[in-house]
This record gives sequence, C-alpha cells and structure tokens, in this order.
Amino acid sequence: MNSSSDPGPAKLPEDQVGALEVSDVTVRFGGLTALDAVSLTAAPRKVTGIIGPNGAGKTTLLNVLCGFVQPHAGRLRFGGTELRGLRPHRLASLGIARTLQGLGLFPGLTVLENVMTGATCHARAGFWSGVAGAGRSDSDERALRDRALAALDRAGLPDAAERLPGQLSYAHRKRVALARAMVAEPRLLLLDEPAAGLNPQESDELMHLIQDIRRKFQLTILLIEHDMKVVMGICERIAVLDYGIKIAEGRPDEIRADPKVIEAYLGEETPA
Repeated sequence: MNSSSDPGPAKLPEDQVGALEVSDVTVRFGGLTALDAVSLTAAPRKVTGIIGPNGAGKTTLLNVLCGFVQPHAGRLRFGGTELRGLRPHRLASLGIARTLQGLGLFPGLTVLENVMTGATCHARAGFWSGVAGAGRSDSDERALRDRALAALDRAGLPDAAERLPGQLSYAHRKRVALARAMVAEPRLLLLDEPAAGLNPQESDELMHLIQDIRRKFQLTILLIEHDMKVVMGICERIAVLDYGIKIAEGRPDEIRADPKVIEAYLGEETPA
C-alpha cells in the first residue's frame, strides 16, 4: 500500500488514460445557478465541443476545470485523478492547460517571453523571479527557452520569438496564446473560443492546427466555440448548455438535428 499523502493518479487501462469526467457539477453565484448538475465526458485523445448561447455556463465550466471556481456539488476526474478542490497550480502540474477567451498576452514582453510564462510548472524557479533577475539557473533558462521555441514552431510562428505581440496580426496572437498553453506539455487542453475574431480562412487554418496538435501529442481537447463550422468540423462529440443545464450531448450530426438544440441555439441553418 502506498502511504504517501499524494499518491498521484491511479494506473488506468490504456483506453481510459486522459478521459475527463464531469459528474453533476453545480455552481451558484449568489442566487444565480450558473451550472445545474452538469455531466459530460471528454474522451481521451479526442476533441469534445461545448456550445450554447451567451450566459449558458460554458466558461464557468472551464473555470471549474482550472480550479478558478470551486463547484458547490459534483465530481471532476481526469485520468483517474479527482480534481475537485485542487488549486490551479496543482491542476497545471497534472497536465491541464487552457487558453483564455481574450488573448491575455503581456504587451511589454516578447512573444517568446509570453510563451515561456506558460512553462513555469516545469521550472524549479518561477518565471517571474527569473524576470526579476534571481532564482533561475542557466540550465532552467535554456530549457524554458527551448520548450517555448518548440511550441512556437508547432504553432507555425518560428520567426516571431523576438517580436512583441502588438507587432503580430490578431490571428497570429491567437496562435501565441495557443503556444503558451502547449508549452506546459498538457494532457488536457481547454480552448475558450479559439476562433473568435478570425476570418473564414484563418478559422480553417486554426482547425487544421488544432487537429494536427491533437494527433501529434495525443491530447484530450475540450473546446468552447461559437463558430459552428469549427465545432462541427473538428469535434467528435458535442455537449450543449442552455441556462446552465445540459440539454443535449452527442455526435455532430445528432446535435445538428436535435430540435431542442435548434430551438435554443442553432436555428435552422447549421454548417455541415
């Protein structure tokens, strides 16, 4: 028997590694119920989408998974590890990373430095102490830079490292935010509206990038998105929230044809 107080994740069968299970999660803000007994599963090494109108509780759910919001009830498990009650830095160390609904980039740091801020869970000393000039060894510095440069290369921005975010197009700044999440080498990647503000060509390129990352790194991806072409194009399964309640879950073709989803969110014209 392992007597350690933090034994880490249990060993699971291969087909369960990296599965995210959300069971009856409820979140209240005062008298408002933001999530009402929501349950869903994100299959390992697949892309799962969450859709719904504004205010449906989608970002609240991601905030729960990142430890920013603690649920009032329910269970959260990833790869066999219970997540509820864990702080954000502990969840990051378990391989959970996210992008923000906004870019969240630091305008005064270079693109490389921005990406490096996502890798602090791999460093013995924190990034900000290194910026202040203390606490990080040369080997830590080199390892962080190498990891960040590799993430930028994967994001298709190998030549942007020394530029400032404001010198890049909005679509490329979106890729920097994705690289910052990927630099932590996550097992579960949470994407909050990654295609927001992109034109159709940029959205298509993003779809291919997300699929390529998923295949190469065998990630479990949970994605919130309003662009239905992106959702229907890359998600194997989709959950639909409305006023904090899950009203449907299934394959894209099932969601596209579901009368409750059409009435609540999609309307009659949905991209195939």
